[in-house]
Amino acid sequence: MHIIPIFDPEKAGRPMRVAAFMSGSGTNIVKLIELEKRLQADEGISPFKVTFIFSDRSDGVCAGEKIALDNSLPYFSYDIRAFHRLRSIKRTVRAVDGLAARKEYDSIAKKLVDAFEIDVIALGGYMSYITLNRCLNVHPADLSICLPDGRRKFVGDYAVRDAISAGETTLSACTLWTDEGVDTGPILMVSNPLPVELPEPLEVLAGDNRRFLKVVDEHQARLKEVGDWKIFPRSIEMIARGRFSLDEKKCVYVDGQPVPDGYRE
Repeated sequence: MHIIPIFDPEKAGRPMRVAAFMSGSGTNIVKLIELEKRLQADEGISPFKVTFIFSDRSDGVCAGEKIALDNSLPYFSYDIRAFHRLRSIKRTVRAVDGLAARKEYDSIAKKLVDAFEIDVIALGGYMSYITLNRCLNVHPADLSICLPDGRRKFVGDYAVRDAISAGETTLSACTLWTDEGVDTGPILMVSNPLPVELPEPLEVLAGDNRRFLKVVDEHQARLKEVGDWKIFPRSIEMIARGRFSLDEKKCVYVDGQPVPDGYRE
């Protein structure tokens, strides 16, 4: 089996160039930039460099411009809602016309990616479906947990809610190398587990939707702190050091060893 590093630092002869894509608060991107600066201070050079920030929102909700300003980075935004509105397109990415529109929208970002010679796109809270290649995403669930038919159990926007509803006693975040599907790409890294702590039995809590969703939101916030903020920048660092590889079947390896359920530290 032939395995190939996602990024080969020896072949490149330079730090890995990263484009940070975001839609909201950008806390994952902040943590990534903080790690870059820490590695620069500790080692004299970071194995990766965040090269620019891109956002799919231009309404002031996204913190990308401020993060870019604070860190002297180029910033670009292209509002996807305006893109759809001007073309009278509904946001149905799975429809043929929606996917074609998505590729048209992504063509602008692709020009930036090509111009800056980007190696990896880091999706840090980027809420739009993306058709570009070489993207790392972070998901608030352990995607190695599967249904009997082999499909991943906790996919989509409501993964934390679904996991708690299913009676999971712990939650984990994971990073994945994206493909054409939604949360279907190879799993790179899985975070340490966060215990699920319910104020009362699940069957009682589930009867009060408002309280249940409050508990879900609390767990999702805590999972971001102990999960996303640790494994998202760490995955980028490990890719930049040439530690993550893929084979022809998109199976994941770390330091040449297979990690079929994701790397766990």
